[in-house]
Amino acid sequence: MTKPVMTKPVLAATIALALGSCGMGVYGPKGNDTGGIIPWSPENERARLAIAQDNCGAYGKYAVIRTVHRVYGDYITYECRFEPPLRYFRRDVTVRVRG
Repeated sequence: MTKPVMTKPVLAATIALALGSCGMGVYGPKGNDTGGIIPWSPENERARLAIAQDNCGAYGKYAVIRTVHRVYGDYITYECRFEPPLRYFRRDVTVRVRG
């Protein structure tokens, strides 16, 4: 039995639609031990730190979000560092107000 010729194009279109609607786009996040990029979307912006930490954690590092450009087709950039971000070392700060 032969398969219909239209099966392969329909399958390719279905896969492309599924990948395009998953929030990561066709290309998805890219990164290495120094940092990376995540395609911007509202869903990715909400999960940006988790996505970045998944990559950096593989190298025993901490993710630090550097830029977020809220435009489709642009990217969220992050950096991988050995030391945790400063917000994890937050200490009580005394604020003096001149009266």
